[in-house]
Amino acid sequence: MSNNKSFESEKLADQLQTIATAVHDVAKVCQGDAIAILGLLRHLEQLHRDIRDSIFQESLPDNRQKLYSLLKDIESEGGWPYIERMRLQAFLATLPPEAMEDMENSYEQKNSDDLLDSDRSLSW
Repeated sequence: MSNNKSFESEKLADQLQTIATAVHDVAKVCQGDAIAILGLLRHLEQLHRDIRDSIFQESLPDNRQKLYSLLKDIESEGGWPYIERMRLQAFLATLPPEAMEDMENSYEQKNSDDLLDSDRSLSW
């Protein structure tokens, strides 16, 4: 690898570390505020989508050798980048039992209110 490529690689690694540090700092500021953290996660997901759908798409290989090199890198470096969403069941499993009871009671109340409303709409 040439010195120029090595320098560019180090520069990119430094920039990525700066971004990671900034994101962690924001997450720490938001600690305890689930809505703010959810907003951060949504923003990161949107950035991922924007980069993927524009700059990355425009940079895709235009010949077989470059495509092979890209696929080899994807395979050797951990696969395709993906932002996983927390499954609802996993999210609910983290809630304290009291919160689950409150949600169940609220859901049951809403369903009974909906039934009353639908019964009223059937009155002649």
